[in-house]
Amino acid sequence: MVTDNGRVNRPDSQPSNRKWWIIGGVLITLFSALIVTYGVYLQSGQIRHTVTRYEVVDDQTVTVSFVVHRPPDTAVVCRVRAIAIDFATVGTLDVEIPADAAGGARDVAQEVTLRTTTRANTGTVSKCVPEGNRSQ
Repeated sequence: MVTDNGRVNRPDSQPSNRKWWIIGGVLITLFSALIVTYGVYLQSGQIRHTVTRYEVVDDQTVTVSFVVHRPPDTAVVCRVRAIAIDFATVGTLDVEIPADAAGGARDVAQEVTLRTTTRANTGTVSKCVPEGNRSQ
């Protein structure tokens, strides 16, 4: 035993916890990187859409602008909906985006004018799927 100033006794060789903190930190960092990489992998190749603007033109018309993010050279069908203030669907249109749209680019901008049965409150895109995977 070694004595500090005659008051505190401590063992000659104190076990170091520092190496376990370093090992734990490295393992947590690697695990986090693995999770992020797996998430990116799952998202790649998926079709997404972003509504950039909508305008209620009159009681029977809505214009919706959106961008489709897709794998290059993939034909896509997007369902555009007009929704009334009571959340009822008052207009629907399936928009076909061919594989060669915008030169086959990943991101394709679209603007659609949609006819409605009554005045709409908003216009939105409910889903985009690869052509051939349409469902109601």
